[in-house]
Amino acid sequence: MKIWLMLAGTALAVIMSPAQAQSTGMKVFTEHCANCHGTDGNGGELGPNIAIRVPLRTDQELASVVRQGLGAAGMPSFGTLSAAEISELIATLRSLKLRFGATPVHGEVTLTDGTRIPGLILNHSFADLQLLGDDHKLHLLRKQGDRYRAVTSQTDWTSYNGSLSGSRYTDLQQITKTNVAALAPKWTFNFTSNSNLQTTPIVSNGVMYVTSANEIYALDAGSGREIWHYQRARTKGLIGNAAGGANRGAAIAGERVFMLTDHAHLVALDKHSGTLLWETEMADWRQNYNATGAPLPVGDLVIAGTSGGDEGVRGFVAAYDQKTGKEVWRWWSTPLPGEPGSESWQGKGLAHPAGSTWMTGTFDATENTLYWTVGNPGPDMIGDDRLGDNLYTDSVVALDAKTGKLKWHFQFTPHDLWDYDAQETPVLVDAMWQGQPRKLLIQANRNGFFYVLDRSNGKFLSGWQYVKDLNWATGLDATGRPLRVPGMEPTREGKRVCPSLTGGTNWYSTSFNPLTGLYYVQTDDKCGIFTRVDANWEAGKGYMGGSFAPAPDPAKRLLRAIDIATGKTRWELPETGNAGSFGGVLSTASGLVIFGEDSGALMAADASNGQTLWSFQANARWRTSPMSYQFDNRQYVAIAAGSTVMAFALP
Repeated sequence: MKIWLMLAGTALAVIMSPAQAQSTGMKVFTEHCANCHGTDGNGGELGPNIAIRVPLRTDQELASVVRQGLGAAGMPSFGTLSAAEISELIATLRSLKLRFGATPVHGEVTLTDGTRIPGLILNHSFADLQLLGDDHKLHLLRKQGDRYRAVTSQTDWTSYNGSLSGSRYTDLQQITKTNVAALAPKWTFNFTSNSNLQTTPIVSNGVMYVTSANEIYALDAGSGREIWHYQRARTKGLIGNAAGGANRGAAIAGERVFMLTDHAHLVALDKHSGTLLWETEMADWRQNYNATGAPLPVGDLVIAGTSGGDEGVRGFVAAYDQKTGKEVWRWWSTPLPGEPGSESWQGKGLAHPAGSTWMTGTFDATENTLYWTVGNPGPDMIGDDRLGDNLYTDSVVALDAKTGKLKWHFQFTPHDLWDYDAQETPVLVDAMWQGQPRKLLIQANRNGFFYVLDRSNGKFLSGWQYVKDLNWATGLDATGRPLRVPGMEPTREGKRVCPSLTGGTNWYSTSFNPLTGLYYVQTDDKCGIFTRVDANWEAGKGYMGGSFAPAPDPAKRLLRAIDIATGKTRWELPETGNAGSFGGVLSTASGLVIFGEDSGALMAADASNGQTLWSFQANARWRTSPMSYQFDNRQYVAIAAGSTVMAFALP
């Protein structure tokens, strides 16, 4: 057998018998590859499945990967291997088989119109086929007789909230009040690595992308069948939410899909093949940074923040070039000593100020303005060394999308002592306000107040208490500043404060429906006991400065529909449970509100009055929010429930 190998521009021919190549190649594979990728190449603790990736590369590309490594992905180089050893290894790699499903093979598919598409057949069954064409495009096909037809994808959902406004609203109307009772599961997909998914699925051109920490799957959005899978090892020694596997999703722009790794790197993958295109370190995880949010593509940039607010990082929002991953600008959420805003930090608190930026922002193209929320100051429950308002924590900031320059800010909870971070989605609404059209920003904040701001300048327009129990403040003044109740700070003995540490609401998605004029939000009537515990910042340790326990009061979760013009709750739907779930909301143009209910069910209600219309018991401890898309002329609603991604549609 003669194997041609291209190394450093030189073509080498290595002649050996097939058995000899397999034997020697397996020895090289066992010594250098199996420890990470598994003894059969189907993935191990430290590396991804390469049995499905090898067919995607030429021999020359495989040789380059082996010799040079993939430093950005954590794969070392094996430059000491000889040309003969590399060629033998490639022969072994070509022999790897998948444990489940068909190994990709090159073939040609004939469509119903006679068109022939050559490419790599990634997956197929009696009913469908996924092909990565020689044109480097994904083709999703359905069997029709002895040929195939290409499916269509009418409505996508390409970012965390579906639109840059953050409204989590869909114009789709196939699923209605009158037929939603017939909604049923159409397919499921199971993650083996995570039993508590937080991802919102995104869909582009009929392909769904779902994530967990350091892991993303591309799925056929009509069948749930896997197309490709990118995975890397979890970061050992990491602290924070990402260490538990939290990742809230990816984003699509052009030919790239973007996601954050657990250790605060931003990666770009080819959306057709899952090939890593570039990787950029946003921050040093050894200094307590981690990342859980979904990036936000804006123009030719992709924008993201990091987690670590409970670990004392210094927060920031940064923008990167979509093509190269090069950082274009960075805005720090807290000032350095001597910078504007530092006067709001009295003491040594600026050394580890927190103010992380872990949720996805929103964007107004007409204003070229990015709206991003900032988390709590650190330590969370001790304010002794950070007297003052602690800018820009617990705020929403308006940034110039091209430069990152701060346009304005609004602080919801100055000098926060209860972890009332502002990481709830800032929803952008164009509506009438007191008889005049106005550009609004609305948010139900974790602190228990609902806010309406003028998003062009950050001016406070109005605000109201939206939860039943709130005792840390008596209201808001004319500028939106809370009227605080003295003596409500956490104590060593424990202080009862309402809302609880998890807030009147939290990061799970809200929805604004322009047809009803109502804002739908999952809320908790819940109090907590805040106990102060002394804390010193250390790398690799938490920095909350306290502990938290639920108060003995009954806790209740309610879906509330808020009239944004008056702040009044138009209707509320009490849920069954102990207010321990984090399920979000989707609203539709057909007048539905779809949400993760506290008992673990996915439910649909009438958007005008809250009447329940449909329920499917998923038995999920919700940490996700639903979305909707249209594939092959059928509207789907999808959500991650525990370890399973579920897609629902009408019969």
